Amino acid sequence: MTAPLVGIVGRPNVGKSTLFNRLVGGRPALVHDTPGLTRDRRYGTCDYFGTELRIVDTGGLDPDAATDVIGAGIHRQALRAIGEADALLLVVDGRAGISSVDHDLARQLRTTGKPVFLAVNKVDHAVRDDLVHDFHELGLGAPFPVSAAHGRGIDALLEAIVHAVAPPPPAADPLETLDEDDEPHFDPDQTQEDDDEDAPLRVAFVGRPNAGKSSLTNRLLGEERSLVHHVAGTTTDPVDTPFTLGGRAYILVDTAGIRRKAKIDIDIEKISVTMAIGQIDRADVVVLVIDGELGPAEQDARIAGMIEESGRALVIAMNKTDRVLGDEARERLRELTKDTFHFLPWAPIVQVSALRGDGVDHLLDTVDSVARQHRRRIQTAELNRFFAEVIEEKPPPLHHGHAVRLYYITQATTRPPTFVLSANKAEGLAPSYKRFIMNRLRDRYGFRGTPLRIALKQKKDRHKADDAD
Repeated sequence: MTAPLVGIVGRPNVGKSTLFNRLVGGRPALVHDTPGLTRDRRYGTCDYFGTELRIVDTGGLDPDAATDVIGAGIHRQALRAIGEADALLLVVDGRAGISSVDHDLARQLRTTGKPVFLAVNKVDHAVRDDLVHDFHELGLGAPFPVSAAHGRGIDALLEAIVHAVAPPPPAADPLETLDEDDEPHFDPDQTQEDDDEDAPLRVAFVGRPNAGKSSLTNRLLGEERSLVHHVAGTTTDPVDTPFTLGGRAYILVDTAGIRRKAKIDIDIEKISVTMAIGQIDRADVVVLVIDGELGPAEQDARIAGMIEESGRALVIAMNKTDRVLGDEARERLRELTKDTFHFLPWAPIVQVSALRGDGVDHLLDTVDSVARQHRRRIQTAELNRFFAEVIEEKPPPLHHGHAVRLYYITQATTRPPTFVLSANKAEGLAPSYKRFIMNRLRDRYGFRGTPLRIALKQKKDRHKADDAD
């Protein structure tokens, strides 16, 4: 968080998100030719020859669109990015020429006293460089002709920004040599798993449109990080936000609402939903947010199934429960929730109200708890003592009249906890018996909030191997 922050601003549809993607790498921001698509602040990092910059993408600033609720929210988000940035990058459309909005933005950015850079976008070839001359009248210094789509001119732009906000450190004395005692030493006791435990916990909020994902994220952060509106689909891009509480680091990810494919008929929403689903695989813990006033539906069960299949830890957040009034209504909600998620008895359900803040602290405590269970490892000796009890209680059923012998169990990996059973007939172990072992593992060790996996390993028959020799 100490790297200089560069804010990308401009009017709608000039290519800000395309430039953001070009700078930070990959495709973290949704890009489409529809104006007003970016609504929340999106952050990323850019490394330019060893110098790190933080980049924040903003929604298009258009005075005519600021009169409605969403337009006003986009303006608030962009103005916050301008206020917190160390340098500002005004993006204009070289093909369209200068507009009155560009003039207004240039005046506004000059008053900040911060370094301001002017990127004339969509200048795809040197023959179009003459398009930039008119932009000198904005009074922001020499404009940089760039093509965010093709990468043209990006190096020169970054070099100027780095020189202004992050001057290189003084060169080291070439006569200075590295002493042997200064060489880094590898600590064999430090494992990759220990490093991961100290890494920020990535928590993705997913669910149907208008369930309250953005409201819940904002409540945890204590600020309007994501736009909130009663119209479904307000959030389009996934929004990553670093967050620290009690010394524990998190990355909270707000996502677009996930509707059934059959109900999606707009390209933008299709891409938004795909990006939201992609966040499930990137997360450590997924919080499935449900509108408690409406109750869970079949689509919520589908999303929960995707989370379980991905192997991610899961917490179900029943939002808006402050609107569920009366014992009868609350009992109906409990029964409906139990029926909808009958296949996930291990997933904790937390009742919250993003509007009032009820249960939000408990939600974060539950997220921490399931994250610990997700990376929990049981020692092999302890597992096999447990396993002997399980087999004695209920031996595996016969397979085609032959006994299935289980020799030992070991935990192969975590996230999710995955166990390997050694058997004489791996293909003969009934799925129902695997479920029985999973249930006994949960009875003994908990594993609340995380899926489990059981794999079978065929033990070689020594006598057959000897005969083959």
